[in-house]
Amino acid sequence: MADQFDATHWNLDRHAAGAGWRRLALFSAVAITTVAGVHLLAMALGPQVPLGLAIALLGVFALSFAWIVLSFWAAILGFLLKATGLHPLSLSRVGPGDGAVPPLRGRTALLVPVYNEQPDEVFARLETTWRSLEATGRADAFDLFVLSDTTVDAIAAEEEKGAEALRRRLGLGERLHWRRRAANVGRKAGNIADWLDRHGSRYDHMIVFDADSVMSGDTMVRLVALMDASPRTGMVQTHAEPVGRETLFARVLQFSARVYGSMLSTGHAFWQKGEANYFGHNAIIRVAAFSDHCRLPVLPGRAPLGGEILSHDFVEAAFMRRAGWFVWNLPTLGGSYEELPSNVVDYAVRDRRWIQGNLQHARLLGARGLHWMSRLHLAMGIMGYLASPLWLGSLILSASIVLEHEIVGPSYFGRVPSLFPNWPQYNTGHVHGLLVMTACVLFLPKLLALVLRLGASSRGHGGRLAITLSVLLETLFSMLLAPVMMLFHSTFVLGILAGRAVGWPPQARGDRGMEWDTAVERHVGQVLMGVVAVLVIGNWAPAFLPWLLPVVAGLLLAPPLAVYSSRRAWGVGARRWRLFLTPEEATGERSVGRVLMTDPTRESALSGAA
Repeated sequence: MADQFDATHWNLDRHAAGAGWRRLALFSAVAITTVAGVHLLAMALGPQVPLGLAIALLGVFALSFAWIVLSFWAAILGFLLKATGLHPLSLSRVGPGDGAVPPLRGRTALLVPVYNEQPDEVFARLETTWRSLEATGRADAFDLFVLSDTTVDAIAAEEEKGAEALRRRLGLGERLHWRRRAANVGRKAGNIADWLDRHGSRYDHMIVFDADSVMSGDTMVRLVALMDASPRTGMVQTHAEPVGRETLFARVLQFSARVYGSMLSTGHAFWQKGEANYFGHNAIIRVAAFSDHCRLPVLPGRAPLGGEILSHDFVEAAFMRRAGWFVWNLPTLGGSYEELPSNVVDYAVRDRRWIQGNLQHARLLGARGLHWMSRLHLAMGIMGYLASPLWLGSLILSASIVLEHEIVGPSYFGRVPSLFPNWPQYNTGHVHGLLVMTACVLFLPKLLALVLRLGASSRGHGGRLAITLSVLLETLFSMLLAPVMMLFHSTFVLGILAGRAVGWPPQARGDRGMEWDTAVERHVGQVLMGVVAVLVIGNWAPAFLPWLLPVVAGLLLAPPLAVYSSRRAWGVGARRWRLFLTPEEATGERSVGRVLMTDPTRESALSGAA
């Protein structure tokens, strides 16, 4: 009976069929919504707008609006699935990975690549993870590898001491391995490749961590059971939830990801099925398949668009699927955690290196043999950052149209010769329709996510009043932050396209506050752009200024927003007021996420960083 149970309930492969109608429904909804939005904008512009400006604005709007609409409909799907209690793959109350866990058959390695990280923090997270694994009674099927690419000798020495201390505390003996590479060839992907060459033949699966990753033992055991029962599956990614940071900036992002992220991830799992994506960590991978098919090429030419591929994960998922293996996203498993940057500048700097890596993917879109869904994932990764310069372009074009109209005045005789004047048209109905549609696309998913949480799960966020107020404040914060990130991303994209490589520096971690001089230095250009926009529009087209203020406000307030949101004291104060709470904080129930926040070893490690 156990074998039969494994083959039917835990076999992911049997859910691979039937994706066509799901994708057709999603893409049809996206296309219809996008066409409706473009039509409303075209009618709102009217015939008096110069043809070149109108075509440019409509083209830019169509690309950026379609990108947002895709996430909107995925969120709607996620809401429907969560509201009805249906699993995104099985469309029933029970899905793969639910229920009692069958015996594990394979051996699994936990891989933790590190690069100039804070050793005591890394080993505190690993101890939390391993003790959770021991509590399942299945830890004998796992080994732990800390794969160091650290370039600073003093940090490497601390890593070696930390590994030995953790080995003694956990009683792991030779099952905990630490090694340091002499050369950082291929960065993280090269680090994993080195492990595959040395140890891969001894293991069936590997669970890849980042230095800030934590996973529950139950989740890891379920991932292994799913791989054991799914012979055609190469990767399973579960939704990683942010936890552990205490600055106001990080707490707002943690709250946002916890309230909205699971719903969106569930919607994407519905239509992606066995052609999902890989996000580089907190995922289980079939070792032999990865070793045989997922080695990264070196792109011809020089950086930033040539050389070693920086964003390895999307490419590895594409190569895995090309070889005939399924790649899954299972957000329903839970028990997967990571940490976020603690201030807006660290957040932007992390995105900067991802932008270079994702732009490199444009050179792989035409690679031979890729599944069309893999090409779509690569394109979506590129679009995730091109959306910012597209939004900036649409703002500039819109302002140009308004200024042209105010300065030059209406054109009574248009592009086509005519005996009759072309009287100006004011299509306020289409303008209002476009505004309502845009507001629905941007804010309805947030409202639906709040509706899902207003039941019993509201306790995990401080109660109904607290979560409602938190959603409202998070929405305001996001509106102020959006134009700031738009300009950061646009600057990074243009710089990379101009040939400026950014490399892959170590990621800043810990609750890092920001001083005023740093904030002013990083945001002065954004403030000046906001001031210029207000002066120009206020002088030439004052009636348009109220429409521009929601964007300009974030630019003008960028320095104080960066400084105060980076304060740990403000984040702790918000928690006292029960704002932006995550379930671990609100309920106090023992879980890996809760232990991560309260573990005394980790608190000691973080005290200096704070």
